[in-house]
Amino acid sequence: MIPIRPRRLRTTPAMRRLVREVAVRPSQLVLPVFVADEGAEISSMPGVWRHDLDGVSRVAERAAAVGLGGIMLFGVPRDYEKDDRGSQGWAEGGILQRGLRAVRAAVGDDLVVMADTCLDEFTSHGHCGMLRDDGVVDNDETLAAYVSMAIAQADAGAHVVSPSGMMDGQVEVIRAGLDGVGRDDVAILAYAAKYASSFYGPFREAVTSSLQGDRRSYQQDPANRREGLREAELDLAEGADMLMVKPAGYYLDVLADVAAVSDVPVAAYQVSGEYSMVEAAAAQGWIDRTAAVEESVTAIVRAGADIVLTYWAEEMAGWLK
Repeated sequence: MIPIRPRRLRTTPAMRRLVREVAVRPSQLVLPVFVADEGAEISSMPGVWRHDLDGVSRVAERAAAVGLGGIMLFGVPRDYEKDDRGSQGWAEGGILQRGLRAVRAAVGDDLVVMADTCLDEFTSHGHCGMLRDDGVVDNDETLAAYVSMAIAQADAGAHVVSPSGMMDGQVEVIRAGLDGVGRDDVAILAYAAKYASSFYGPFREAVTSSLQGDRRSYQQDPANRREGLREAELDLAEGADMLMVKPAGYYLDVLADVAAVSDVPVAAYQVSGEYSMVEAAAAQGWIDRTAAVEESVTAIVRAGADIVLTYWAEEMAGWLK
């Protein structure tokens, strides 16, 4: 029997590059960005900032210059602007709409401009939808608000709206709402498999979340794999243009399941907790930061992601050239 020696294909850096199965491209990376009236660094996410309008425009220009695929904007209103309905989420003068207009003015169509289509940043209670008197999120009333948000975001310049609240039927009603006002050119990135994860903590600081309690009645149970695929298939049936799995690194099995059945691009979000853990360990000298970042994003692409949202997107684009 002829001995099989796989190590022959690992002998030199050139050989390893030649046979590498997965290569991450800057064009498949999306940078999540927080826009607020005042800029400030986020203490639990070293190197990540809330940007004012001038700052977010500069970030978008840099993202386009290094060849990123897109930018995802999250609005951070002032506390006194929050109410129980999250009405600043669709207000023409709301911070997210102003941020979208600023970014489109800066980069035009050179970068895909995405908007988070959810109420949690804008509600005084911190939930992703309207609450009933008993404290439960009202699915159908929330859907109407999502349609208003999506239309406002499209009017402000978003190429892509991204419903992330995990309401039943959200893709179908947003598609109908956009089409009804002549915005059939705007794509929908559906957060199809979004889990009630413990890795969102730093994000909640970033958006100054008012959440009390948890979101387990509408986000998915981390123990459930088949449910993630079922949610993705429902969003495909409703007309989603892209699907999202969130978080990414701890849900690679779900990501692989979704990628295997999807006939549209699949995105995965490397969330704030994933970012902060690597940064914290690297700051202590426990891991090689660059190697850990590259390995983590490569694993997400290897599992089937066509698009990766990561806070390292801009920095990685420089490494990948």
